[in-house]
Amino acid sequence: MPTSRLVIKFGGTSVGTASAIAQAADIAAGLHRDHRALVVVTSAMSGVTDALLEAAGAAVRGNQAAVRELVGGLRARHQGAASELMAASDGRQLVIDAIDQRLSELLLLCEAFTVLGDASPRALDALSSLGERMSVHLLAGALRTAGAPAVPVDAAEVIRTDDAFQNAVPDMAETRRLAAEMLEPLLGDAIVPVVTGFIGATADGIVTTLGRGGSDYSAAILGAALHADEVWIYTDVDGVMTADPRVVPEVRTLDALSYREMSELAYFGAKVLHPKTVLPALEAGIPIRIRNTFKPAHPGTLVLGRSEDSSGVLKGVTAVRRQSLVTIEGRGMLGVPGIAARAFGSVARTGTSVSMISQASSEQSICFLVGQDACAGVLDALRREFEHELARHDIESIWSLDEAVIVTVVGAAIKQTPGIAGRVFGALGHQRVNVIAIAMGSSECSISLVVEARDAEKAVQCLHGLI
Repeated sequence: MPTSRLVIKFGGTSVGTASAIAQAADIAAGLHRDHRALVVVTSAMSGVTDALLEAAGAAVRGNQAAVRELVGGLRARHQGAASELMAASDGRQLVIDAIDQRLSELLLLCEAFTVLGDASPRALDALSSLGERMSVHLLAGALRTAGAPAVPVDAAEVIRTDDAFQNAVPDMAETRRLAAEMLEPLLGDAIVPVVTGFIGATADGIVTTLGRGGSDYSAAILGAALHADEVWIYTDVDGVMTADPRVVPEVRTLDALSYREMSELAYFGAKVLHPKTVLPALEAGIPIRIRNTFKPAHPGTLVLGRSEDSSGVLKGVTAVRRQSLVTIEGRGMLGVPGIAARAFGSVARTGTSVSMISQASSEQSICFLVGQDACAGVLDALRREFEHELARHDIESIWSLDEAVIVTVVGAAIKQTPGIAGRVFGALGHQRVNVIAIAMGSSECSISLVVEARDAEKAVQCLHGLI
């Protein structure tokens, strides 16, 4: 019998209904029989985190009726799943009691939000963690019903983070210590720890979250901390596809990707994997496999140090929408040191992430992409920063193009393959797609370009033809 150590994670759709949870439990129970040393990470039921945040917003506005309705819906959904999954189980009431306890916490938090008229990031982390803290009991109970010894584990007791609420960063050294202390004994007794995804806690025990979609990240963190042989991410698709099937009907599932290719695809819009997930696995050298909960026989996509899929230089095309292209331009910028540093420093102070950068070699313009919702604040910050330069006309204008889209083609062999850029831009030119800005690093495995929103689908479709 294989004794490899495996960490698996089930996403929101994989635990979205009682039947989906039962399917996930059957998969996990089978893997436990094969691997024994198995850790399961679970997301909240699909839509629950959104409902929790909606309840927080209603509470801040003083709409108690909406809060009660949302809480009632969450109670009915979770208790209904518990009754269906554990109809003949003595542990059903324990699961329902655990769910009720979390819903009581939700009501208390909402009462506090109503009194304060506000919800801090720290409080929102406590609230948004409750979805996973309910689903973990459902999945652990379903696993026991499926014949595998399983216990729910709160990741706040295992994953140690900093206090950057809503986007916390793990302390891997302390997380390794806690994982050895709390999870290793369970694995040694062939018990399956079912761990809440998405959350951790500070050294003071205050709950944090790892960012939306962070359950993938949780699985990789635990995989690295426990020296797992592989991390498997179960979702509702067969693996990583060459493009968005809603845009390109003839997409295919990739057999394998390198870490770098997956990181690029995740960052630039492939929703199948949280962008940060690759980092702990990369550092620990642990392969990641993306699989379909609802097609468990499908092998999925393997992400590892170097891609074994030799089907082509290009592996995927992604599109990031709702971007704004911000441009700083002026002849007085030529040769003046510090312009870029001041520009990006002022953007950083607004708390905005820059998606892509392009600069003319003449140094007379800098352009970069930010999320459309952040654009107005970024423009205000830049105009304040360069107030004197604008007055002297050293900088002539600071402006933005909205409804821009970043289209990225990814492939680890781009760097070593002559003519790829020519093929990319030739294909776009043939389809009369105008490219507004370009970014390609000397050591990267992607080419990113900016097009107007009206050209985005055409750009993705014609570039997918090169794969």
